[in-house]
Amino acid sequence: MYTWGFSHAVMSCCMFVSRSKKTSGLQTFQLNDAVEKVKLYTYKELRAATGDFSPGNRVGEGGFGTVYKGTLKNGTTVAIKVLSNESTQIAREFLTEISAISNIVHENLVKLYGCCIEGNHRILVYNYLENNSLAQTLLGTNRNNIQFSWKTRYKICIGVACGLAFLHEGLLPHILHRDIKASNILLDKDLTPKISDFGLARLLPSNATHITTQVAGTLGYLAPEYVIRGQVTRKSDVYSFGVLLLEIVSGRCNTNTRLPCKEQFLLERIWEHYKQGELERMTDSSLTDDLEIKEACKFLKVGLLCTQEASKLRPSMSIVLKMLTGEKDVELEKITQPGLVSELMQKKMTNQIN
Repeated sequence: MYTWGFSHAVMSCCMFVSRSKKTSGLQTFQLNDAVEKVKLYTYKELRAATGDFSPGNRVGEGGFGTVYKGTLKNGTTVAIKVLSNESTQIAREFLTEISAISNIVHENLVKLYGCCIEGNHRILVYNYLENNSLAQTLLGTNRNNIQFSWKTRYKICIGVACGLAFLHEGLLPHILHRDIKASNILLDKDLTPKISDFGLARLLPSNATHITTQVAGTLGYLAPEYVIRGQVTRKSDVYSFGVLLLEIVSGRCNTNTRLPCKEQFLLERIWEHYKQGELERMTDSSLTDDLEIKEACKFLKVGLLCTQEASKLRPSMSIVLKMLTGEKDVELEKITQPGLVSELMQKKMTNQIN
């Protein structure tokens, strides 16, 4: 099942199209500029592509709609996401972001093909990814469907790092994803990872070091400065990537409330094993034949570097990529206590009380 969330950014674009008569001249100009960058599909052709949105073609549910597998007239297989009629959120600031995201082409990012904006229909068309998300296939109920060897996990870690480094450093203005997590990493037929769902993304102007915004995302992946102060930087995404890295190597979700209190949070467990010199115990037990234990432990250490409590201590994604590929040594002396989830929750509660 597809688990990736609906892109609020493009959803906003679609809603603005249907209400363009109510927008100002400036908004209409921005709208037209955004829509020019994506293909407009008719409802009729998307209905035909999915067999009248047949339940048999349904491949997943998201927060704002249903995803169907479809085949276009030219034979292209696509993921077609239908926005539920109850979704009425409009965010004008995302129009500029739509323009940026819709033009992005990168091996490790999903591709938005276009949208349908006829009448009340709000539909997005993406490239289809055959092997769903990491949340489902590695960490979830479908984890036995694919054998995630160490070589495969290495490829996935490197791919996600490449995609995120591109967003952070290969584009101007920089893009902050804000929702890096296992359910937003999709896998194609070759298990090449694609970062998806830019619904919470923000642009970071070249003259800015951070932005302050309402906190959104998934607890467990959120950086301390974001949870406590609503402050987002590229280092906030680095923190989320660090948690994801730990999940991929260990094969465990970052949070598991079914475990005893002291074992519920993956980051805390790995930190304790690191202090005790027993990191190898946190690698996925299903890894056997091709496991490079030294390399796996290195990845866990990089994950700890990415999740440092102070954002200034976290490396940039380009440096993270070099450490993962061996171009740069992991500076162990820089590994200090990470921003632990249980402590973040306590600090947030304290701030709310005060």
